[in-house]
Amino acid sequence: MRHRNGGYKLGRNTSHRRALLRNLVTSIIINDRIETTLTKAKASRPLVEKMITLGKNGSVHSRRQALAYLLTPDAVDRLFSTVAPRYSSRNGGYSRITRLGPRKGDSAEVAIIELLGAEQELNEKAAKREEARAKRREELQKQLEEREPGEDTNPNSSAA
Repeated sequence: MRHRNGGYKLGRNTSHRRALLRNLVTSIIINDRIETTLTKAKASRPLVEKMITLGKNGSVHSRRQALAYLLTPDAVDRLFSTVAPRYSSRNGGYSRITRLGPRKGDSAEVAIIELLGAEQELNEKAAKREEARAKRREELQKQLEEREPGEDTNPNSSAA
């Protein structure tokens, strides 16, 4: 019986579970959105909310607590400079979990956990990626047009 046993074990021992959750929380703070299994998303949500609350406090002690949990100093800087000020007028509920359905390989329930209010920033990143892809596509098209039609396309084959 699991009466009064809160939390998620995630099929891992204590140190592995703690490392996994620290990685997830750090990734969420850096990227604003990650795709993971539903159980991992549910397990990491309270920890993300706690980190954002520390960021809203803004004291040196809070920064040191966040540094002790998050894996990179960049994540701590982003937490205190970008993420926490976004939620200054909000009393909790900083994240959203959206179910995506079963994963193809092992049929595990997959979900996206994302920070609320980050849609504009994520859309800008996506637009920038799309511009870079279009530019690469143009360059490749230009290179293909510059080639002569009779030229061999495989550089490893010998014409002799």
